[in-house]
Amino acid sequence: MYPLEMRRLADKYLEAGEKYNKQIGIHAHDNQRLAYANTIECAMRGVSYLDATMGAMGRGAGNCAMELLLTFLKNPKYDLKPVLRFLENHILSLKKEGVVWGYDIQYLLTGYLNQHPRAAIAFTGEKREDYFNFFQELQEND
Repeated sequence: MYPLEMRRLADKYLEAGEKYNKQIGIHAHDNQRLAYANTIECAMRGVSYLDATMGAMGRGAGNCAMELLLTFLKNPKYDLKPVLRFLENHILSLKKEGVVWGYDIQYLLTGYLNQHPRAAIAFTGEKREDYFNFFQELQEND
């Protein structure tokens, strides 16, 4: 999804939330490197709950990065220092150990084709690098 689509959906759900006295949230995946853009688009529309993870950690392509979101919000009640310390002490070591998440071409392709990322997750697990063949497989299964 792109920010323009998120704007339309946020407005739709905010209207429904207002009708039923409910707050609305966003949980964005980063298949096309748009989790941050989509999250801030929703924030600007009035969405209350903004889901983010440290270092953009999340299954597959990951999620909106907490550190990015906090710098955008520029709210003095949010302190970036503990987030940076957590990234240093925990996220970096996970990456060094070989834990894999985040944007990669296979997630771009599943996002582009609006497909569930399970194929990209399998592609990563198999340590494949044949993006062209993978893209053709995705199109055949579409």
